[in-house]
Amino acid sequence: MSFVPDMTDMCILDILQQDARTTNKEIASKLGKSVTSIFDRVKRLETEGYIQGYVAVLNRYKLGNALVAYTSVTLEAHGHDRLSAFEYKMNFFPEVQECYKMSGQFDYLLKIVVADMEAYDQFYSARLSKLDNIAKIRSLFVLAETKQEKQLNLKKIK
Repeated sequence: MSFVPDMTDMCILDILQQDARTTNKEIASKLGKSVTSIFDRVKRLETEGYIQGYVAVLNRYKLGNALVAYTSVTLEAHGHDRLSAFEYKMNFFPEVQECYKMSGQFDYLLKIVVADMEAYDQFYSARLSKLDNIAKIRSLFVLAETKQEKQLNLKKIK
């Protein structure tokens, strides 16, 4: 039987995505439940894959990663092996924070985070553009982040 989160589970998820350091005791107090039941529910949400992990959101500017580029990549050949090879290689580039297979005018969209334009040029010239099967690469550079939401909207699901 497939697990489906109930209203209490959704509330737990909402609380944890706002602050992952919230203790089971604090969640229990907010929801009027026992600490044991919250512990069990959180473990189940983790086991079932609703909670994939816990992270600290870092200030990339303070850590010297000021430049964000969204880079579209079009491949020459589109066989399964060629697509898989590209996706596999992206896992070895720490500059690539996100990689999405796309529909439309290009095959992949990469979110690349580096220190500055010089670092981007070095990554582009020495690594990304040297990959096999690349037909076209286009980059857009972020001027300002006007919204960056980390939390999923769970209100509509409840």
